[in-house]
Amino acid sequence: MNKGLQISHLELGAEQLLRQLFDAAVQAALPDKVLRQVAFKPPVGRTLVLGAGKAAASMALALDGIWPADKALSGLVVTRYDHIPPEGRTQASISSCRIEMIEAAHPVPDLAGVQASQRILQLAQGLSANDLVIFLVSGGGSSLLTLPVEGLELEDKKSINLALLRSGANIQEMNCVRKHLSRIKGGRLALACAPARVLTLAISDVPGDDPSVIASGPTVADESTCAQVLEILDKYSVKVPPLIRLGLETGELETPKPGDAFAHCEPVQLIATPKQSLKAAAKAAQAMGLRAYILSDDLEGESSQVAKVHAALARECAKTLHETGLEEVQDFCAFTPPCVLLSGGETTVTIQPAISQETSDNLNFINKGQINRVGRGGRAGEFCLSLAHELGAHSRIWALAADTDGIDGVENNAGACVKPDTLQRAKELGLHTPDYLARHDSFTYFEALGDLVLTGPTYTNVNDFRAILVR
Repeated sequence: MNKGLQISHLELGAEQLLRQLFDAAVQAALPDKVLRQVAFKPPVGRTLVLGAGKAAASMALALDGIWPADKALSGLVVTRYDHIPPEGRTQASISSCRIEMIEAAHPVPDLAGVQASQRILQLAQGLSANDLVIFLVSGGGSSLLTLPVEGLELEDKKSINLALLRSGANIQEMNCVRKHLSRIKGGRLALACAPARVLTLAISDVPGDDPSVIASGPTVADESTCAQVLEILDKYSVKVPPLIRLGLETGELETPKPGDAFAHCEPVQLIATPKQSLKAAAKAAQAMGLRAYILSDDLEGESSQVAKVHAALARECAKTLHETGLEEVQDFCAFTPPCVLLSGGETTVTIQPAISQETSDNLNFINKGQINRVGRGGRAGEFCLSLAHELGAHSRIWALAADTDGIDGVENNAGACVKPDTLQRAKELGLHTPDYLARHDSFTYFEALGDLVLTGPTYTNVNDFRAILVR
């Protein structure tokens, strides 16, 4: 940032400041920016682009924009509905893009996702050692790249996927199951592309940035086992058809393991990660004169419980300044205010009671934001709701939590903001905070307060972003 153009944090409202930090995190992960840092070597043969994820279309457009005009390029990517960037949003032109982009449902798959997966697998057939496959992958790819194993119908896959989403299972557990129930995930797409060289470019949305977990690793060898899948299914009481359970018990549905079969695959390149985005937000905070502390880029656990830990850290930071004076802060607290506490990762929201029969019969509702009567909201909103409850009316603490893809759960918000007067305004509106927490209804709560963070699709995805400002 130009030093002469820097703005002090004292000149900004807290909500505006936090939104600028979120925007900085998102900007650091945009495909238009990060793909320009990749060194490409066009092959002697053809170049085929395949891909899946919430950022797949924006990645395809960015790649098309930098690929030499005199070098052939073709392919197909699948992204979430409404996640193809509009004309003018990216540097490349949609109308002239050489890579086909189609949309399907997320987080519960639909027929469009199945058809796209079939076409992607077909395009991978018949390639030669002179060809190059560039696989573009980001979060959301597991649901979008759906091709169930023989004996598993799409409706069965929907039921399993939805049950896992509502169970509190973490992303590693969900993707372990998805890999073994798919004809394209868990390294199977890479084997289909052989002997062509495979280059995977990934935007990570998973804790630890494990390439085999991102979108269930279609081009990455899988070390998980059928036995682990059975443990996960039993742990969360998720039912599968008898024939599928038998295939897991006998090992018939085992995924490809590391070895010579993947010799044609180059190491996965992580072109954007949660840590990179948190560092960008920290840099933006420092440019405003704020100290910035990155707690972690891979926090997991129940959103409401993670919020309690964040609240305790923020309260201690603010309390120490108030009681002892700035010069003594380091004796009591690792953080020196004024500061911002940053964290990322992927938390979970475990929904109880179980899904109603009405919802089970209408699984497509989840893709339209009509889950069930339990409540409306995602991980970021739940974090904010719990954080507000824990902080009370603290006069020096503000917070923002949002999903970097712009969609928190299945509603149209990215997340929400917490302010010192959140609980007071809620009380005046007749909103009893513990009730909304119990119902996991953060969207309704923050919508009534006017404190939703609304961005629309960002066309990237490095997962949760949380920022707590202590002034």
